[in-house]
Amino acid sequence: MSKWNVIIDVAECTNCNLCTLATMDEHVGNEWPGYSAPMQKHGHRWINILQKERGTTPYFDAAYVPTMCNHCDDAPCIKVAKDGAIRKREDGIVLIDPVKAKGQKQLVEACPYGHIWWNEELQTPQHWNFDAHLIDSGWGKTRASQVCPTGAFVTLKISDEEMAHKAKAENLEVIKPELNAKPRVYYRNLWRYSTAFVAGTLSHDVGGRIECLEGAKLRLVKDGKTVAEQASDNYGDFKFDRLPENSGSYVLEIEAAGKTKKTVDAHVTESVNLGDIRV
Repeated sequence: MSKWNVIIDVAECTNCNLCTLATMDEHVGNEWPGYSAPMQKHGHRWINILQKERGTTPYFDAAYVPTMCNHCDDAPCIKVAKDGAIRKREDGIVLIDPVKAKGQKQLVEACPYGHIWWNEELQTPQHWNFDAHLIDSGWGKTRASQVCPTGAFVTLKISDEEMAHKAKAENLEVIKPELNAKPRVYYRNLWRYSTAFVAGTLSHDVGGRIECLEGAKLRLVKDGKTVAEQASDNYGDFKFDRLPENSGSYVLEIEAAGKTKKTVDAHVTESVNLGDIRV
């Protein structure tokens, strides 16, 4: 059976917030009986974009990660819901019943992703419900996927087997996989948000003139083992990316003209710019 999923490409998200705003446009002030009560106008971000800046100039980048209800197959919220307030549909969509869930504030704390929101005025928990009322009307898409200008936000309906194959083939990830909640929201290029890099620039003295050092061999070593290797580019620049944050001490070995010319220590908590390294 085909089920709904979301794929978000972190590399393509520009933080335009159109997915957030379109969701608010669809739900603020609008009641969709059987699907959702009106969204609270202030304080709720059913689609919330996380952002992180990595490194320092000139080795600097920013990543944006839209987050929302993950429509988990093993949803923790369902386990604490009373009176059938939350149900998992056969097409993968999780729905919080706006009537049955009234007063059940415990559902907010049950979500480990922080994506069940408490509507104080209506005394009810709410979430991004995949715009299920639009899906069921034959629209076949969410407002968020409709308005995304870069194609970073995609919804698709395929079988679990096809989705598992796609996730493996395209290196898709989910947030907090250790929870084993089996989210249906997948991310491409999540490493741009979740990992760190070590970067810098190599230069050398050529007849009293400082020039970029191109083609030097660089080796990043941790605990005596080579983690990665590369060569400096024509500007002398290098960048070792996708390193685990808070992974500790590394040694950068620099080899030019067949000899190890220099070693530089790098300690990784977040991304590190080693600056200009004279060889």
